[in-house]
Amino acid sequence: MLSHVIAAAFHDLPPSPWLIADPVERGAVFPPYFQIFVEMALAQGVVLTNPERSAAALWLNVRAGHDGGFADYDDRLAAAVGRHIDRFRTFEALLEERHPAGADYCHLAMLAVRPDRQRQGIGSALLSGSHQMLDAAGTPGYLEASDLGTRSIYLRCGYADRGVPVQFPAGPCMYPMWRGPGGQDP
Repeated sequence: MLSHVIAAAFHDLPPSPWLIADPVERGAVFPPYFQIFVEMALAQGVVLTNPERSAAALWLNVRAGHDGGFADYDDRLAAAVGRHIDRFRTFEALLEERHPAGADYCHLAMLAVRPDRQRQGIGSALLSGSHQMLDAAGTPGYLEASDLGTRSIYLRCGYADRGVPVQFPAGPCMYPMWRGPGGQDP
């Protein structure tokens, strides 16, 4: 399942221990949490993966600043994350505050490669395929980089910082980024 690939890839990223400190509990909670996003991207966006399904890019279509979501999203979130609901709500609210308003774009909700397959060009290939799709449609892309290392990768791929980083209370930062159609300056 792609949700397990994403959970494994995101398990040790800086925001993850902030969301759930215990790594064992994080490993149990993340797959059902990420499954919500897989289903959302399938319903109202694009899911790209490689033939062996060891990587995934989940894109959500956003129209005039509203991604639509699921009507029962909060119930699904609560069922997936249980006692961690307040931390997840804070996380998502802080990110949502920074999403571009009044514009149509595609939001790269997740780009994940199974840890044993990382640094082999798989994520870059998914990102390149995504950019071809976005550029052909004349659609900008938006994402939040999880750390400075991924931020630098996205900078090399034509993204630019979009404002100041999102700072989580007593926790890490994430970096909102924007890429205009064709990799043009935002």
